[in-house]
Amino acid sequence: MIVVTGATGNVGRALVDQLLAEAAPVRALSRHPERAGLPAQAETVRARFGEGEPLEPLLDGADALFLNPAAASGDAAAGLIDAAAKSGVRRIVLLSSASITDTPDDEQHFISRMHLGIERAIRDSGLEWTFVRGGMFATNTLQWAEQIRHGDVVRGPYADAVAAPVHEKDLAAVAAAALLDRVGAHDGAVYVVTGPEGLTTAEQVAAVGRAVGRDLRYEELPRDAALQAMSERQGIPREVAESLLDYFAATVGRPAHISHDVERVVGRTALTYTQWAADHAADFTA
Repeated sequence: MIVVTGATGNVGRALVDQLLAEAAPVRALSRHPERAGLPAQAETVRARFGEGEPLEPLLDGADALFLNPAAASGDAAAGLIDAAAKSGVRRIVLLSSASITDTPDDEQHFISRMHLGIERAIRDSGLEWTFVRGGMFATNTLQWAEQIRHGDVVRGPYADAVAAPVHEKDLAAVAAAALLDRVGAHDGAVYVVTGPEGLTTAEQVAAVGRAVGRDLRYEELPRDAALQAMSERQGIPREVAESLLDYFAATVGRPAHISHDVERVVGRTALTYTQWAADHAADFTA
């Protein structure tokens, strides 16, 4: 049995589908299983981390756990890791962050510090583990959808920030390979998963425009205005927003880091942002 946290999120849903395609038994955890909309082959179970509910029953009979910090972070993640060790779970696959550089700088940034804390807890658990450090999630650009529905201009920070957006199907594919591993090929592995090409923010907006059949352009906001929009309108905690802006600023004028771990693990090249935009075109216009 493979337990999947965050099963209704973008990566989690893709992972559930891929595991079921391999005939793996899946227990999908969701805060609202009655409206999760997951395939009937998956055992969908209610899980509300941090609300005092016992965690061991969620892991009963499980061999592996996919831990997504978007579903369980901080004390909730620590509790789930502890419960996994007590419940006989053999392996944890963590969806971590490529912001981790394995240098002292990791302690200075909220995002890397948060993920690093979970990685350390897993290393200390005595369980087998694999870390899937995702680069910039292509799904982050869905934040532009509301602006695109109402016009042809997307406004945000750093038009020339560079990233290699990664398709959620690639993150799921690498995680699935580790979860299904029966020979230890992925034990103790740290995979950095990125898209196959670097694009500026403005180029990403243009790619979405091509996918939806419109001529979209990007208008750069001053940092203060972007910070206000992220923290007040989008509800991103200010510390997280500032960390993100620092990260974007550091990429301007620099080539994106491109990893080939998708090809190494899955046996195919990573999906492009153009493919991702085509897959999600309706999400920007519906």
